[in-house]
Amino acid sequence: MSYVGPDFDPPQPRRPRRGPLTVALAALVPGALLGWVVYEAVGGSGSSGSGSTTAGPRTSAASPSTAEPWSAPATDDGKQKSPSPSHTSHASTADGPLKGKVVVIDPGHNPGNFSHAAEINRQVDIGTNKKECDTTGTSTNAGYTEARFSLDVAHRLRTILEQQGATVKLTHDGDSPPWGPCVDERARIGNTAHADAAISIHADGSAEGDRGFHVILPASVHAGAADTRPIVGPSRDLGERVAGNFLRVTGEPPSNYVGKGTGLVTRQDLGGLNLSTVPKVFIECGNMRDSKDAALLTSGAWRQKAAQGISEGIVSFLRES
Repeated sequence: MSYVGPDFDPPQPRRPRRGPLTVALAALVPGALLGWVVYEAVGGSGSSGSGSTTAGPRTSAASPSTAEPWSAPATDDGKQKSPSPSHTSHASTADGPLKGKVVVIDPGHNPGNFSHAAEINRQVDIGTNKKECDTTGTSTNAGYTEARFSLDVAHRLRTILEQQGATVKLTHDGDSPPWGPCVDERARIGNTAHADAAISIHADGSAEGDRGFHVILPASVHAGAADTRPIVGPSRDLGERVAGNFLRVTGEPPSNYVGKGTGLVTRQDLGGLNLSTVPKVFIECGNMRDSKDAALLTSGAWRQKAAQGISEGIVSFLRES
């Protein structure tokens, strides 16, 4: 998300940088430590795409807690009528561990948002307050956009999950709808599908030197149309499993600028989470404005690893639910 993504408030003052290795090693369980070892051994490279965007640094308020298998210290109403169809749905015919399960994938932003400024700037009700319908997202310094990144990872993730028997729905597929959908509608798509799990895919837009991924969990919110209380627990379980498997498969370290080295952040200002009635998390796969992370995010081979890591977290969650 260029979070400053679809759901974000204006940037907040950045916290002082912490030494990522020291904090991460102190916070992670042995399984996560193994991921650190993988990170030390794995490199990434790729070529950047083209495009343009507007975005600034994004920060988050962190409040992770502990749970298996990703241990950590205690720590989106405008009435949008989305063009039809509002989402794409693939019902898998494959047999597998996810047979009968429904997963909703929410690719952050939409490549068409750049041509629909008036539409995406409209305010929508997210329960706690009102925010923009959506944003354009961020990009690498070379112009590879977050919207392209998130859609590519979403397609890869859909393929993996369908191969395991899941029915997979996307909130949008790049050109359908041609912009958005608004953050409230993104949540509604997951709710209407009665998803067993939902995930929103993003990449961050922070400063050079800010590296790593983080998974955003819903806070306990009960305001207006928002009531996350029933999904806080299962969403945390989903997020912790996604974080642990993402680290292990990709080698990308937990964020060194939010989350206190845990790779987990809790927020109450995201409409996509606030309005969800099904277990849902966001993942910021890396920082597009950092040269090292950008080299990974623009690599097709690494994006495949990202999709694999996310899928393994989702499978782990669904097999236990």
